Amino acid sequence: MKGLCKHMSPLDQVALVLVVVGALNWGLIGIFDWNLVSWLFAFSAVVERVVYILVGLAAVYVAVSGCSAGKGKK
Repeated sequence: MKGLCKHMSPLDQVALVLVVVGALNWGLIGIFDWNLVSWLFAFSAVVERVVYILVGLAAVYVAVSGCSAGKGKK
């Protein structure tokens, strides 16, 4: 990732990607009543559930870490 994310740790980057995926999925549900995660992982309810758990944990991590983008190593 370039720009803002270049100073983020790999964990911060993964958390950011998961939060963005979750936000986009909610946007798609709200606008089109279409669940991207369910569509992508229709083959396994367990995998779908794991994705939802990871998105939720990522959101908690981002909220607790104070969105430390740009505060890392230079």
